[in-house]
Amino acid sequence: MTEHHDPANRWSDLERPPLNLRALRRGLVVPGGLWTALDVVTATGSTNSDLAARARDGAVEGAVLVAEEQTAGRGRLDRRWTAPARSGIFFSVLLRPGPEVPVERLGWLPLLTGVAVATGLARAAGVDTALKWPNDLLVTVGGEERKAGGILAERAGADAVVVGVGLNVSLRADELPVPTAGSLHLADAVSLDRDTLLRGVLRSLEQWYGRWRAAGGDPALSGLQEAYAAGCATLGRTVRAELPGDRALTGEAVAVDGDGRLILRTADGTRQAVSAGDVVHVRPAGAA
Repeated sequence: MTEHHDPANRWSDLERPPLNLRALRRGLVVPGGLWTALDVVTATGSTNSDLAARARDGAVEGAVLVAEEQTAGRGRLDRRWTAPARSGIFFSVLLRPGPEVPVERLGWLPLLTGVAVATGLARAAGVDTALKWPNDLLVTVGGEERKAGGILAERAGADAVVVGVGLNVSLRADELPVPTAGSLHLADAVSLDRDTLLRGVLRSLEQWYGRWRAAGGDPALSGLQEAYAAGCATLGRTVRAELPGDRALTGEAVAVDGDGRLILRTADGTRQAVSAGDVVHVRPAGAA
């Protein structure tokens, strides 16, 4: 019998069951915890856009919006992020760090989220996730680094930040949007249960965010800077940073500074900080 995959039928792909909203709420929305509300929608354009609108309407910190499918998901530079329904984890969280965290420290939020996702996936999926500065999640497929996810943080009003995460979970090779993409499935994760993965990632994010905010956003005091450096695949490599204004800068990525900027050492030995831009890994770490 041939199985037909009808996107309109949520039970059409039995390998990709829907998320269990009741169980997720029971496990994550608890008294005294960070997460105050959790909603799952069948499909939406962008969870970041939807949650940003709620933030501007006064939604409290800790709201989580999850989509089974995103039809207009965005990465940095407004790049599209699309995937089959229920094939990944697509969610956004609303954070209001408060006056105790200086504005210049907010650039750490996407890096913090990357550390939290990698930590959560190591526990829940048994897969090693590396971080590419500033917002890509990498897995190893057939000995090659592949992008399996991304993070997008956006200001939403004076004191709110919406952080979105997109992660390919069960994508098969013939479903990849580009050959350089990857998924937890292709990286041989021990679990592809999206309920388990989402719980693990959100609990990890709550822990890291709490530690960082308690430290006034200080990345060193909270341990975040050290953890990010340990998991960052960009450091130690020759990279090309494609900067705004059609400029490019090539050098060795030697550090991430206190404001979350990537520090490059160029051929003449000078160090330059990169705060925004696309980074291309020119050579593997440890290559001659």
